[in-house]
Amino acid sequence: MASRSLLPLLLGTLGALCYHKAYGISVKTDNQHVTAKEFQEAMLSCKYSAGKGIIPRVEWKKLTTRDVSFVYYKGDLVGDLKGRAEMIDSSIRIRNVTRKDSARYRCEVSAPTARGQNLAETIVTLTVLVASAAPSCEVPSSAMSGTVVQLSCKENEGSPASEYKWYRNGVALLENTGTGSAKIGNISYTMNKKTGTLLFNTVSKKDTGEYYCEASNGIGLPQKCSVKRMQVDDLNISGIIAAVVVVALVMALCGLGVFYAHKKGYFSKESSSQKKSSDYKYTPSEKDFKHTKSFVI
Repeated sequence: MASRSLLPLLLGTLGALCYHKAYGISVKTDNQHVTAKEFQEAMLSCKYSAGKGIIPRVEWKKLTTRDVSFVYYKGDLVGDLKGRAEMIDSSIRIRNVTRKDSARYRCEVSAPTARGQNLAETIVTLTVLVASAAPSCEVPSSAMSGTVVQLSCKENEGSPASEYKWYRNGVALLENTGTGSAKIGNISYTMNKKTGTLLFNTVSKKDTGEYYCEASNGIGLPQKCSVKRMQVDDLNISGIIAAVVVVALVMALCGLGVFYAHKKGYFSKESSSQKKSSDYKYTPSEKDFKHTKSFVI
């Protein structure tokens, strides 16, 4: 009884194996993660095996976060790769990749069978390496000692993302592993090589110097921004006190002048003269009256 119940299972398994051999499709790639420098060559590998008598259809699609588009359809390269790529069997060779080519690509192999459409696929990720561009640096031209000062450095072209290093008077500023803070002599700062910021929590006069930043991602040569000077000056306490004293003296003299003028009655005389002028009433003379009368006649 047990042998009879196992017989259908064995026959079903054998039938499935025979069907896969006759009608099945399998797809693979030699490299799932392809990297290439910009404007160089890249190969997107896709290999398939199909059963006897099957004529499969091969399609390539570009997958981005925004949409899915064909790059190989109905036997022709289309879209972004048209004119700068070629098919080698079912693989794509891109002759000069650009940063816009960085994406996931899906190779789809399909064929109609007696049991319906048979489909197999594989995905290849292409990463285009782009050298760092010259960064943009922001360095304040002047600062007061004891204040917080931040220098920034950034570039957006490099792939992978760039890391940053700051220089003062041509000497690289060091970074402690983990904390990202360092102290050289009396210079205290925090440098973040990922974001490109250089932060002085309490800048001092000894931090005066010429600064520039360097961006690098291992692709091509490091790039740097133009040199900018930061001048740090101590707070002039004596000058501030002198200015306050001068202002106070000026205000005191103005007050004394107003008091003296009021005491001498300058303001009251002016008021009385204004009052007299406002009380004066115009009385027409006899001559004016005659002139008016003659005009009426």
